[in-house]
Amino acid sequence: MSVRVDELLARMTWEQKLFQLQIVWRRETGEQHALARRGIGAQFWPPSAAETNALQRVAVEESELGIPLLIALDVVHGQFTIFPTPLAQAASFDPAVAADDARISAQEARGNGVNWTFSPMVDVTRDPRWGRVVEGFGEDVHLAGVLTRAKAIGYQGDDLTRPDALAACLKHFVAYGAGEAGRDYNSADLSRRRLRETYLETFRIGVAAGAASVMAAFTSLNGTPMHAHRGLLTGVLKDEWGFGGVVVGDADGVAQLVDHGVVADEPAAIARAIEAGVDVVMGGTLLVDEDGCALLSPRDVSPERIDDAVRRVLTLKERLGLFENPYVDESAGARAATPERKERARAAAERCLVLLRNEDAALPLSGRRRVLLAGPYARSLDHLGAWVQHFATPVSQTLVDALAAELSDTVVEVADGAGFFDGSQQQLAEAVERARDADVVVLAVGEPSVLSGEASSRADITLPAAQVRLIRAVAATGTPVVVVLATGRPLVIEEWVDDVAAILIAWHLGVEAPAAISGALSGRVNPGGRLPMTFPRAVGQIPIHYDHESTGRPPRTGGRIPTGASGDLAGPDNLDDHYTSKYLDLELGPRYSFGAGLSYTSFTLSALEVTTEIDLDALEAGESVSVSVSVENTGERAGDDVVMLFVRDEIASLTPPVARLRGFRRVALEAGESTRVRFELSADDLRLWTDDERRMLEPGGFSVWVDDGTSRRDGRFTVQERI
Repeated sequence: MSVRVDELLARMTWEQKLFQLQIVWRRETGEQHALARRGIGAQFWPPSAAETNALQRVAVEESELGIPLLIALDVVHGQFTIFPTPLAQAASFDPAVAADDARISAQEARGNGVNWTFSPMVDVTRDPRWGRVVEGFGEDVHLAGVLTRAKAIGYQGDDLTRPDALAACLKHFVAYGAGEAGRDYNSADLSRRRLRETYLETFRIGVAAGAASVMAAFTSLNGTPMHAHRGLLTGVLKDEWGFGGVVVGDADGVAQLVDHGVVADEPAAIARAIEAGVDVVMGGTLLVDEDGCALLSPRDVSPERIDDAVRRVLTLKERLGLFENPYVDESAGARAATPERKERARAAAERCLVLLRNEDAALPLSGRRRVLLAGPYARSLDHLGAWVQHFATPVSQTLVDALAAELSDTVVEVADGAGFFDGSQQQLAEAVERARDADVVVLAVGEPSVLSGEASSRADITLPAAQVRLIRAVAATGTPVVVVLATGRPLVIEEWVDDVAAILIAWHLGVEAPAAISGALSGRVNPGGRLPMTFPRAVGQIPIHYDHESTGRPPRTGGRIPTGASGDLAGPDNLDDHYTSKYLDLELGPRYSFGAGLSYTSFTLSALEVTTEIDLDALEAGESVSVSVSVENTGERAGDDVVMLFVRDEIASLTPPVARLRGFRRVALEAGESTRVRFELSADDLRLWTDDERRMLEPGGFSVWVDDGTSRRDGRFTVQERI
């Protein structure tokens, strides 16, 4: 308990308490100052250090209680220095990438007056139709949990009073990524087991890491809108996990309870949300009007709940050191990306690249005499990705300029070929003609940033037709084609994947994207990333993820509708496999699974060692199963390998997932170098959630294996039953 907070609470009127529980959109300066003077609790960034100081000065010196403001902004993957999008960061399989982004974001944002960021987004999702997959860390709970922890700590550090620390916000609680049909803001319906095992876990990890705040999701879950879900906001988050921070509503999410059909009007929505556990209302009608009249009375919402919410808000302000120092040094804050920070953004971008295909060593390009670069990303500067503010430092170099600088001994030519959404026959014909004279063609294609992010769900996640035509036409010339695919989500690429020699997934890599991409194309950078989300063969497979449960009729062969000699449908050739879980018209499995990725060198895994047996009591008491494997770079150049540890419960009371990632290491090895990678499996790594919300660990056999995307080593251990 804080003496300052207690004293303030004792002095505050009902109206003053209510007004601390609201954040409003950025408004014109006079109105912002008027709200600060009246004692509102939070506002969005003005946006400059000088304007923020002026706003804080009004709150501190001209309001009755002198309470400083929380100043908020969505700093998702950079304030001025834009790093790769979070999905791209997940592809690095390196928590240091997420942490570095968060640290630099915090330095730039706090230095200019922001003290609260609405990031990281820790929603796990298995549906690439959803536009906001670009803001998260992919489909796997373990990978997302590791990056959640890294990013939350990166923003906050170990002392929120520091001038380079931001209060983090875990969003969107919970199951926002499970919306039906991949449609943004849509409802979700989940078993309690799935909720616990997949969707709550990243939030639990973030809370354990000390995240200062949590944002409620727009969606409803099992019929209850999350902004009104007392069982989760209070029962799980605050009571079970002991979360003592602030729960903030999303943009107008409280008012939208009316649209959900669970309350009659906005005052009732606010009362229900606060009683459910929301502490700060974002947007909507002001909780206290210009005449000082409160929208709610103590009859509408309990005074004890209001006091708890206000205490949480004031405690966060105290943790941020705002009562002692509400202002920032206006001369010290950066207003643009510095060369040193751009260099760190470039290094991060290089670690996020994923090489998915490389037939006949089409890459790297070094040593080629003539290279044609075509496609909409050849000259575009649209590499920053979703959730970037207008004041971010723009990309200053095109890919063609960056590639020409990398390949100084190669003739690099450029042709448009197509735009993002359309293209002329003349553009296409020129690209095809010039492709015939090139040693290799690099087609820089993909989604522009506008196609991913919030309110950007897509029913069709293929490339726009003009870009597909370009790929097919250029590939038909016989000149080897390298596709650089910039995207904010996994795409369906079946129309052209087998026609090209190489595919480099470039995501949206931020301010230094062209330098990073050209470095990988030239060979200066050896791609080492892995897919954090599955690339499906067709939209009909979605939702799709590697850690699915096995069915009672698992398939053994692919689908493909059989036909007779006349072309009519024929009977199945293999009745044993016909009645199994698959699609008749699609090959088995995804195009590229979670964890896929290649390198310009080769690696070998060997000498797997696993603890063969362990007593259940010992495991429960804190002992672990040890797993280790040797990794050797057997190629001719340095490179990074990502070693992933998977486990499967062989026989359980509940159907277990076919695989669960339980550890990963990204290791850098010189040519011929080897190292030993070690993992420890704890009891929690082996437990399964039940539908009555118990975590279950049973004795028996467990399959365990290590995999780096191209090779695999298998082992097994037994958990001995209690005697």
